[in-house]
Amino acid sequence: MPRPGERRCRVRAAAAGKIAYLRRAARGSGSERDDLVLGAKSVVAAMAAWVIARYLLPPTVSTFAPFTALVALQATVYRSVRDCVQYLLAMAVGAALAACLAATAGIHGWTFGLLTLIALCLGKSERFGQQGTQVAIVGFFAFSSGQGRIDYIGHLAASVALGALCGLTAHLVLAPARHVHHRQQAVADLYTAMSRRLDDLAEILEGNNPDTQRIRHWRRDWDKIAAECERIRAGIDSEIENNRLHPRRAADSAKAALPRARDAVTVAERAMDHLRSLTRTVDYALENEEIQNLPTSFRTASSTLLRRAATAMQEIGRTSPTDSRRLDRLITDAETELDRAEQQERATADATPTVHTLQGTVLTDISRLLAELHSGRKALTPES
Repeated sequence: MPRPGERRCRVRAAAAGKIAYLRRAARGSGSERDDLVLGAKSVVAAMAAWVIARYLLPPTVSTFAPFTALVALQATVYRSVRDCVQYLLAMAVGAALAACLAATAGIHGWTFGLLTLIALCLGKSERFGQQGTQVAIVGFFAFSSGQGRIDYIGHLAASVALGALCGLTAHLVLAPARHVHHRQQAVADLYTAMSRRLDDLAEILEGNNPDTQRIRHWRRDWDKIAAECERIRAGIDSEIENNRLHPRRAADSAKAALPRARDAVTVAERAMDHLRSLTRTVDYALENEEIQNLPTSFRTASSTLLRRAATAMQEIGRTSPTDSRRLDRLITDAETELDRAEQQERATADATPTVHTLQGTVLTDISRLLAELHSGRKALTPES
C-alpha cells in the first residue's frame, strides 16, 4: 500500500493536472475547452429533459429523456444525429418486440428469456451501430415495467423523443467549435520538424555538425513522430466529421483545406520511412567514421539535395494553399541535381567499395524521398 506521503503527492499531482487542464481550457480554443463545453451542454440538456419529462410523462419513463439527451450530445453534430437515429431505431425495435411477445405469449419467465435472445441477436445488426444493446435494454423496460402495454410504449417513445430534442437543441444553440486552422497548423509543425532534420542531416554530411548523440536520439524519436502523425490524422478526420451537418456554414476554403491536410499527412508518413532509413545510414557512417572518406564534392551535392528536399517539404506543409508551380520547380531542380550526383558517383573510379556502397545508399534514400514528394504533388496541389 502507498504511504501517506506518497498518497498526498499523488493527490497534489492530480490536482495540479486538473488546474493545468482548466487553465488550458480558459486560455484558448482546443480539445480541453471543447470537452468542458460539451460537458456543460450535456448537464443543461439532461436537466431540461428530465424536468420536462417529469412534468409531462409518468415517472416510470422520465429517466429515458435525460439518457437520450446524453446520447444525442456527441463531439460533432453528425455523430450526435447518427447515434440518436440509431438509438431511436433500437428503441422502436425493442419496444415493438416486447409488445408482440407480451400480447401473443404473455408475461412469463420463458418469454423474457426469448425476448432476451431475440433482442441480442437483432442488436448485432450494423444498423444499430454502438446502440445495439439498447434493443434488449428498452425491451426489458417495456416488458417488465410496462407489461408490453401500448400506452407505456407510447410514453416511452415520447420520453426518448423529448431527450433527443433537448440534446440536438443544445448543439443548435451552441454548435461545436471549428478547428480547421489548428489542424492545418499541426500539419505545418510536422513538416517543419521534418525539414529541420533534413537541414541538420545536410550539416552533418558537410562535416559542420557531427553530433552523433543527436542523430541517435532521432533514431529513437521517429516512432514518436509516427504516433504524432496518427494523432494529427485522427484530429483531421474528426474535423471533417465536424463539418458534416454543422449548423454554421463553413467557408469553401476550409472545406478544401481539410482533405488536403489529410493528404499531406499521408505524404509525410511515406516520406518518414525514407528519412528514417537516411538517418540510419548517416548514423552508421558516423559510427564507423566512413563519412570522413566521402569525397568533398559528393558531400556538398548530397547536402544540397537534402536542403532542396527540406525546402519542398516546407512548401507542402504551409497552412496556406501550396504554390504548385514553385513546388514543381523545387522538386524538378532537386531531381536534376540528383541525376548529376548519381552520374558523378558512378564516374568516381578511385573510391573504395565501402565508399561506393555508402554513396549509393545515401543517394537511394534521397531518390526515394524525392519520388515520394513528386508522387504526392498531384494530391496536394490543384492542376496547373
